[in-house]
Amino acid sequence: MKTLADGRWFELSLMEQLANVGCDVDRAIRWKQKNKVVYSEDALSRALNLLNLTIQDPKNRTRLRELGRMREVLKDYFIGDNNYCYTDEALQKYFIDYNYLAAIQKGK
Repeated sequence: MKTLADGRWFELSLMEQLANVGCDVDRAIRWKQKNKVVYSEDALSRALNLLNLTIQDPKNRTRLRELGRMREVLKDYFIGDNNYCYTDEALQKYFIDYNYLAAIQKGK
């Protein structure tokens, strides 16, 4: 995580950043479904750390409302009372779209 915080993360496009966040969100969901709480919490922690780096990235300043809301949703879903009424599938769909967009950007 240190190398990402040292600036490497900021070299990625927003799509690549959110695709990476989404990988850890997906891991957190899958571990939660298997009742592996510690693994789920670890994956969520990584996702939130990456999301915080994404929020700190100057190029994303026009997306701060969306990024902040996503952080709020993730915390509410995994830690809180799920007041936003998200589902595993809704979170996975939100982030999988960024995987597709990142792949398109890379020309894959």
